[in-house]
Amino acid sequence: MDLSLTEEQHAFRALARDFLEREAVPHRMQWDHDESVDLAIVPRMAELGFFGLTIPEEYGGVGGDYVTYSLAMEELGRADSALRGIVSVSSGLVGKSILFHGTEEQKQEWLPQLAAATRLGCFGLTEPGTGSDAGNLTSRATRDPSTGSGHAAPDWVINGQKLFITNGTWADVALVFARTSDDGPRGITAFLVPTDSPGFEAREITGKLGLRGQATAELFLHDVRVPDSARLGEVGQGFKIAMGTLDKGRLAVASGCVGIVQGCLEASVAYATQRRQFGRPIASFQLVQDLIADMSVDADAARLLAWRCADLIDRGEPYGVAASKAKLFASEAAVRAANNAIQVHGGAGYVDDFPVAKYLRDARVMTLYEGTSQIQKLLIGRDETGISAFV
Repeated sequence: MDLSLTEEQHAFRALARDFLEREAVPHRMQWDHDESVDLAIVPRMAELGFFGLTIPEEYGGVGGDYVTYSLAMEELGRADSALRGIVSVSSGLVGKSILFHGTEEQKQEWLPQLAAATRLGCFGLTEPGTGSDAGNLTSRATRDPSTGSGHAAPDWVINGQKLFITNGTWADVALVFARTSDDGPRGITAFLVPTDSPGFEAREITGKLGLRGQATAELFLHDVRVPDSARLGEVGQGFKIAMGTLDKGRLAVASGCVGIVQGCLEASVAYATQRRQFGRPIASFQLVQDLIADMSVDADAARLLAWRCADLIDRGEPYGVAASKAKLFASEAAVRAANNAIQVHGGAGYVDDFPVAKYLRDARVMTLYEGTSQIQKLLIGRDETGISAFV
């Protein structure tokens, strides 16, 4: 792996940071307070290529590489993780699922819109009773035998409930995973469900600890009818689609966490060099330098793990375990860095005058979603031992 970035990658990172410094950073605390980002920023982000980075040009995307994608997610995490979630769920989890498992008609219908962010997507996997145990979800899709004729297969009718769904109240299409048989994980099928379908309801979840500017919702599906052409992949392939897509999603989370660590580091250095106690900058105190050194090491280590995962994807090599390692380390490092940054800031870090309190609140959920830290350890341990810890 060549650890040097290309001129194009350097240029994109600089462009992304400049844009986010102007368009996001000045507003992130207000968005956090309002519990909603200003969606006017979404089409402007799409113009710079954030949403289409890994979508091929033939479907309206940029057709870029995953190292560049990692850089973009890092800059988004540094600016505002709420924005990172909007991008990585809509064009990442949903877009990549369609790209790798959709029919040509589905790709033509949805990918250009997702790349341009004229439509947003949400990923409907988690349920009230199934978080880590996604293979036992209970939402159900059944065929309606009264429909379909000739070569057309019968419609599907979906009933169920989803929880903690990013973009849930903003999305135009929901990738819904529902049970089509009782055969455990092999009985799950994926469907592309327009959110304006009769019987589809999204209720916003407010009062979150972090990621407050990002729409999070509970979804309710009551007799939602979709044609068989809305099915993504084969019947019974849904769990495989979800798990494969989440591997790439973990790269986005890891890279976003690198951005949180980097943001904490930069904020701490700026504060410590300006804040004076006992007649000198607190940056001269060894114990403050110790906190800053830990952040610096975590930033480099997390970034290298993310880049390694991205490089494996770009080279077409297996990357699932690398994604788990990157997500595990980077998410835990983000929490450590935010805690250390607040310690450097002292009481000033406990209020909204500085970004470090928001970094801590946003970082905490990163150890939970798209696979908890404990699930990542189980996946890594299974790979190392060849023995599954799952019963």
